[in-house]
Amino acid sequence: MSNAIYPQDPKQRIAARCAQELRAGEVVNLGLGIPTLTANYLEPGAGVIFHTENGAFGFGGRPPAHVIDSDLTNAGCEPITLPPGAALMDLATSLGAMRNGYIDVTILGALQVDAQGNIANWACEREGKWWPGIGGAMDLCHGTKKVIAALAHVDKHGRSKIMPRCTLPLTGRGCVKTIVTEHAVFDVTGSGLVLREILSHATLAELRAMTGAPFEVAPARPAPAA
Repeated sequence: MSNAIYPQDPKQRIAARCAQELRAGEVVNLGLGIPTLTANYLEPGAGVIFHTENGAFGFGGRPPAHVIDSDLTNAGCEPITLPPGAALMDLATSLGAMRNGYIDVTILGALQVDAQGNIANWACEREGKWWPGIGGAMDLCHGTKKVIAALAHVDKHGRSKIMPRCTLPLTGRGCVKTIVTEHAVFDVTGSGLVLREILSHATLAELRAMTGAPFEVAPARPAPAA
């Protein structure tokens, strides 16, 4: 379903494919983990305005090691660049932008996502306790027009992270529009998941076997006229 060439590393493949979902003029929040890698796959002139929860608009990708400034980081404490026009602000202002509709797209990592567009990305059970807290992801799910879930297809035990229904505490309900894993891209529709693209060498049968939620396959697009 795809002739594109993506990175071999699963996390980098997800980030590179997420970058293709973005359009010039959009303000895009990048969450912790895999989403922060997305900034490295867009050229400075792409016209996408990246936002990080800890207080920056218009930041760029990771700089070369010899010019890293430890005071300039994304939400994951990874180094970023500040191109001309970038802006820094306090956390309260940044959270206000997240809550009030100033962000067009947010890319969030996830522990689980489901066929109803629900996402759980803040809690895991360790020694009988759930931690850490929900953080700004809740605000992003509420205040963002489009949420893209960027996650590994299965967990470390081989269990699908794409569920018929999330079993972990939810971060946001019905907010996810697109799911990107190292194997596939799904759209979340009113009738369930629709497979848009296969990113790996997995067959359709293998993809169904590793995906906990049922899905339909998008119709093939006609080839462009010669």
